[in-house]
Amino acid sequence: MQASRRAALALAAASLLATTTIAFAQAWPNKPIRVVVPFPAGGGTDILTRELTNKMAGYNFVVDNKPGAGGNLGIDNVAKSPADGYSLVMGQTSNLAINPTLYAKLPYDPVKDLTPVGLVASSPLVIVASANSPFKTLADVVKEAKARPGTINFATSGNGTVAHLTAESFQKLAGIKLTHVPYKGASQGVTDVIAGSVQLYVSSIPTLISHIQSGKMRAIAVTSLKRVDDLPNVPTIAESGYKGFEAVTWFGILGPANLPKDMVARLNADINKALKDPELKKKMDAQGADILGGTPEQFATLIRDDIGRWGKIVKESGARID
Repeated sequence: MQASRRAALALAAASLLATTTIAFAQAWPNKPIRVVVPFPAGGGTDILTRELTNKMAGYNFVVDNKPGAGGNLGIDNVAKSPADGYSLVMGQTSNLAINPTLYAKLPYDPVKDLTPVGLVASSPLVIVASANSPFKTLADVVKEAKARPGTINFATSGNGTVAHLTAESFQKLAGIKLTHVPYKGASQGVTDVIAGSVQLYVSSIPTLISHIQSGKMRAIAVTSLKRVDDLPNVPTIAESGYKGFEAVTWFGILGPANLPKDMVARLNADINKALKDPELKKKMDAQGADILGGTPEQFATLIRDDIGRWGKIVKESGARID
């Protein structure tokens, strides 16, 4: 009798747990979902995050900018958050694929400590100068850099970012030496380049396109293999005499490790649905971003593959942050 009673109690407990779990899943989300942007407001990652979340119906998203340490602080914040579906992060190439090799001690493992949810977009980089700069083409920059090595400086949003390593790769290919000026975010670097105190800026197109279109900056080259629709007159590095050169940065939503599969599936489906919205596509096109989408598994594979690819570039560049 006691064995039967214990079995009945266990069955009842299991039934209650299952019912509670189902009820919780059905109730989610019943409060705002925090989406961390690991960079300051106004940059390319921030812009794409806000555009995407504004198009995802059925959710109340709050964008939370947590810049610092090349994006590591924001990523680590979400990696250490509860896996309850209320903390997400917009990760990108630099903090997921580059930083594991760049930093001697990374506070998170991008493969083990995060759950890929969905890829959002990719974007090539653009090299710009002030509208008043004497540099009108990439050839102008290379000619001056060879004549006076190290005297031309270029800004990026930080050491070890995609922009920084892309510039290092190009310098090696072109046989020139530029001086890197890292900033903690986009805004101050933009101000200094427009003023002419820094000669060049290398960044994602969403970060700089409004300044290019306003005439305050002159775009010299883009890092994709083909020209960008919204910058049709700006040549690629590849067609400027450096065949095959390509560098892009990608963006995607992730959650903490062990994020419930039903939440991942729902978020992924809704991300892919939002990415098909004509208005969102138009806005991303205007920012020079290419819509990606896809499954969580495809995103996970991209992260693993790019850790190897960018890790090699980091080691070759000699960049290291202790």
